[in-house]
Amino acid sequence: MARIHKTLIRNLRGEQQHFTEFPLPFPLHSQKTAMSRWWRGLKTAVQTPTAPSLSARDYHTIQAIPREYTGNRVSSRDRAQGRIPAVVFSQSLLQKDPANRYPSRKQLLTTETKQIKSILKSVQAPFFCSTTFQLQIRAGSGSSIHRDEESGKILNLVLVWADDGTELKVDVPVVFKGEEDCPGLKKGGHLNMIRPSLKYLCPAELIPPKIEVDVSKLDVGDRVFMHDIEVHPSLKLLSKNDNMPICKIVATKSENPEPMLV
Repeated sequence: MARIHKTLIRNLRGEQQHFTEFPLPFPLHSQKTAMSRWWRGLKTAVQTPTAPSLSARDYHTIQAIPREYTGNRVSSRDRAQGRIPAVVFSQSLLQKDPANRYPSRKQLLTTETKQIKSILKSVQAPFFCSTTFQLQIRAGSGSSIHRDEESGKILNLVLVWADDGTELKVDVPVVFKGEEDCPGLKKGGHLNMIRPSLKYLCPAELIPPKIEVDVSKLDVGDRVFMHDIEVHPSLKLLSKNDNMPICKIVATKSENPEPMLV
């Protein structure tokens, strides 16, 4: 079984530079019947209660099947059958300088729609792309989730290999806490969330699912800057100016200001 990151995937240490196909646990009397049994078993596994103290990487395993063909007609057929087209590749393919690219480990896959929806609901969609999961590829016939603009339906997944020690560029979502105790908000101020995410260069095994910003002590006019955020020393902030603010408590303008006295 391989470990993946949101869109990040990592092979077992010492494994050859290709996908390992795991044998199906049942005879292939009929591909349709076999696939149906496998997905039913997967659904049961996904719905198994898990201790909330565990991280997503501890209990979520994305099940995938290799695919050989591409194109709109093939992708439409997969979606109609309840599967999502996906691809896994090395992040080096995103490098602008060809000298920094190494041989691709690109692999075409399909994943089960219901399972991906279940995982998105569990880890919450904004954190999916900064979370490490397990990836298991079964025998069968930079990173993102592509959705239909109108319906929001997931069209395909893009995943990236993340071997131990590999450094990856990741947009980590920013979440705010302590708003109920914030002096500035109690005075009627407003929390201006300037940066929804921060980009870091992270070792694959140390990617944080989110960055928490504490605003419990901020007054009106106070700000939190990028350099104020404490993260693991192995993480490198990818910003030319770490003096940029992440958030600010701004005063709320009065809708009916008092008239000026002359």
